[in-house]
Amino acid sequence: MRLESQLNDSFNELNQYVLGTKNLISASAASTFVIQNDCIVNEWYAGHHDNTGIGRRVDAESQFNIGSIRKTYLGLAVSLALHEGKIRGLDDYVTDYLDDLDENVLGSTTIRHLLTHTHGLLGPNKRIFPPGTDWKYNNAGVNLLIRMIQVVFDQPLADVMEERFFVPYGFTETGWRKENNEKLVWLNDAYIGDQGDEANLFVSTRELAYWGYLHLTRGQSTGESIIPGSIWEQSVSILTPPGLDESLPRNGFFWWVQDQPRPASELGSQLPKGSYQSLGLYGNTVLVIPEYNAVAVRMLNQTEPNPLEFDYIKDIQSFGDLVCKCISSLK
Repeated sequence: MRLESQLNDSFNELNQYVLGTKNLISASAASTFVIQNDCIVNEWYAGHHDNTGIGRRVDAESQFNIGSIRKTYLGLAVSLALHEGKIRGLDDYVTDYLDDLDENVLGSTTIRHLLTHTHGLLGPNKRIFPPGTDWKYNNAGVNLLIRMIQVVFDQPLADVMEERFFVPYGFTETGWRKENNEKLVWLNDAYIGDQGDEANLFVSTRELAYWGYLHLTRGQSTGESIIPGSIWEQSVSILTPPGLDESLPRNGFFWWVQDQPRPASELGSQLPKGSYQSLGLYGNTVLVIPEYNAVAVRMLNQTEPNPLEFDYIKDIQSFGDLVCKCISSLK
């Protein structure tokens, strides 16, 4: 999957902003990639794979650990399972599919709750609020859904993604990696496997942008739809239970979706309604802005805790707002 390039200097301010964030959070590497109107309008790389200053320079083939952005890949697998009837509905109980769970803790928790961080779980055996009544970001729901995908497809998440998405769409720089190689921006973590149940999904900057682009185009690639468009569209529709506090984010299948600016959301206030985004632990993000027919990606490999002066929510909101500013300058 490749798009035509029409690079220009309208995104210099965005690139310099990301460079500033890189330096502030002690990252050794950074990159940006913007698609607008089906063309690559910005592609930028800075730094090295490690902090030695003599390692491999970051380039188009460098693959970053995207951290929690992996949830959007899991979300699309859930959307596929719904489309194929392997999962009956979003409001099915989790215990309908995983029979080793404590009914007293999980009995009223649905798939919708897991996808939108409204499950109220803190691990598999502890609840901090009733499902659907509040919002708390953590991986308890993610881990349950990974297990559920294994059950309904009878194969691990990594195999589902490889067979149904990565191979058909020609993704060769995306996958779960358990061993380092020269193209990986490795953070000295240790992983047991590569089956999709660990946070070791590595993706190149351009293929993360193409991932967002496929959601924007409802799976259209070179004029054909390999996976039905409804699967992509469903995954970025708001499905958060109604009645949550107005300050709390609204989610699709793990995507943060803009319906209106919300203080606790990672989406910038200037992003139009219908925009959606995912942010990873190391500072990576993929942002889709349907109103502008645009996708923006930034990659970082943060290696140290946030400095006191760094507000990561304000930073990612500023990134999105700056993307809007730069795209508007193209018009």
